[in-house]
Amino acid sequence: MPQKLWEADSKTKTKSNLFEFEKFLATKFNYKSYKNYKKLFNWTIKNPKLFWSSIWEFSNIKGIKNDNFYFPKEIIKSKFLLKSKLNYAENLLSKNDDSKAVTFISENGYREEKSWKELNNNTLKFINFFKENKIKEKDRIAAYTVNQIEIVEGFLATSAIGAIWSSCSPDFGTQGVIERFSQIKPKLLIITDRYYYNGKEINIIDRLPAILKKIKSIKSVLIINYPGKKNLKQKKVKGVNFFYYNKLKDSKENKFQFKKFDFDKELAILYSSGTTGKPKCICHRAGGVLLQHLKEHKLHCNVKPGDNVFYFTTCGWMMWNWLMTFLASKASIVLFDGFPMYKRSDLLLKIAEKEKISLFGISAKYIDQLKKLNLNIKTKYKLKYLKTICSTGSPLSSDGFDYVYKNIKKNVHLASIAGGTDLVSCFVLGNIYSPVFRGQIQNNGLGMNTDVFSEKGKSLVNKKGELVCKSPFPSMPIYFWNDKNNKKYKSAYFEKYKNVWHHGDYAERKTNGGYVIYGRSDATLNPGGARLGTAEIYSIVDKFKEVKESIVIGQSWDNDVRIILFVVLKKPKSLNEALSLKIKKAIRLDASPRHVPKKIIEVNDIPRTKNNKIVELAVKNAVEGNKIENIQALSNPEALVDYKNIKELKT
Repeated sequence: MPQKLWEADSKTKTKSNLFEFEKFLATKFNYKSYKNYKKLFNWTIKNPKLFWSSIWEFSNIKGIKNDNFYFPKEIIKSKFLLKSKLNYAENLLSKNDDSKAVTFISENGYREEKSWKELNNNTLKFINFFKENKIKEKDRIAAYTVNQIEIVEGFLATSAIGAIWSSCSPDFGTQGVIERFSQIKPKLLIITDRYYYNGKEINIIDRLPAILKKIKSIKSVLIINYPGKKNLKQKKVKGVNFFYYNKLKDSKENKFQFKKFDFDKELAILYSSGTTGKPKCICHRAGGVLLQHLKEHKLHCNVKPGDNVFYFTTCGWMMWNWLMTFLASKASIVLFDGFPMYKRSDLLLKIAEKEKISLFGISAKYIDQLKKLNLNIKTKYKLKYLKTICSTGSPLSSDGFDYVYKNIKKNVHLASIAGGTDLVSCFVLGNIYSPVFRGQIQNNGLGMNTDVFSEKGKSLVNKKGELVCKSPFPSMPIYFWNDKNNKKYKSAYFEKYKNVWHHGDYAERKTNGGYVIYGRSDATLNPGGARLGTAEIYSIVDKFKEVKESIVIGQSWDNDVRIILFVVLKKPKSLNEALSLKIKKAIRLDASPRHVPKKIIEVNDIPRTKNNKIVELAVKNAVEGNKIENIQALSNPEALVDYKNIKELKT
């Protein structure tokens, strides 16, 4: 039996949004089960039309609802709430008073906040600016910026007028930005002049001429200064209009008439990581994203009006979009920019304490770093308001679960979540009714017919396989940009299993309904034909104090695959036979003899994407001398030099 680490008490369950939702279903549909997640989940799968329609009503979405659904045999053609109309921005601007809406905090401690009234007024300022620059419905607005309040306003204004938003964080280099934005031909670019990371100032504005030279569609540029700093100087480019945020005029009108768009109106274009080719431009629909996020925030995260929500993310990651929609639940959001351990290892926890954070969102990697530093947070911070910790980005190890409850907070809902850019939401996540078991994501999301399949397409329990979704869901992409006949779209999700969404995660579904994610299935190891998850090896290697971090690949060798483990050590050049044997022995005992690497090799660094995900495929290609696709997707491509032409891997 898995170890139970936490369960909400009866009072907490009864006061939850989930319980209120069940009462709502009882009045509408004579629903009779309470505080039983499995029964509620089964009802949502059997009654998808009633369920998704009820999310609209329960969440009080502003708009015109029509209960029309189209569920043909081919999942990709499914339609939710046909002929329904709404405005995404109107639903996010859910308040207009003097209470706090958005807070920005920089690594250096600079802080500013804006009220709901200011957020509304500044969004209107952006709307007028867009209109003056002849931005129309479906025009693309690109943002190359840090995670600051002005970008929230720009995003809201973009969706308010029916234009399409797309953003990249400044850690993407010039080429990475050009590769993404050139595909969607934006009319206007919003850019922050600089950013800071671990005390270092990095100039972004100097990259502007190269970007404008390659993306001819950009006719106007809006420059925003880094919060608390004056604008950096920049060279103007002929034929492009330059504007400055701090010189935008305040709106003479106090109100904006929100046009209601179709449920399937384009909202934003997000990008695949691009580590296996040119980044795919994934276009998401406003209604589907709003509906899915409201379900996740209210029913799974139990977020309530006035809660303060923090997620450590850049605006180049889907979690930024997820964070934005918390405004629709009348919650206040807290933005952070910079290095999460600048000058102090517990910087983000200090912010959580000071800002009275109720939902604290971080990556599994961040929890692992805290664990390695052996920080005991709960002796320093009470975190009185903290109800939920969300973890994503990579699988959270069992030790990571232990660390949270032993060293951060005992009475907290640890909700490990998994989904992706592809659905800008989650397949599996937490809920307040079910216990938290060590190493497990709690359940399927409501209405998400998620499963684990064998290679032959058979449902598996307590066995590892492919994470899939067997029914349509409202936040499926509308389409990929420049994708004739949905060729790339179908290839991405519907090629492996007929008419079933194949997500590309290697996972296991437990008897109790919980899930364990073992990493990307395209990075699974296949020695002797047995499929092994990389996460199983990482969770063991991470326990070694000598190891700072690691990456594991399957090297093609002698008509088979052999496992190679690369390690970055705390003391460089300290890998010896004794440590190698110790690591191999631990893997043999805690995982299996099949998991034991044939070779352990020390390297200086681990290549990773801008979103801090390690890239096993790029390492595998470097080791095997293959072409590494879209190297611009990596934050540290120079790290790959270590993996080329390694003598030890020739024998």
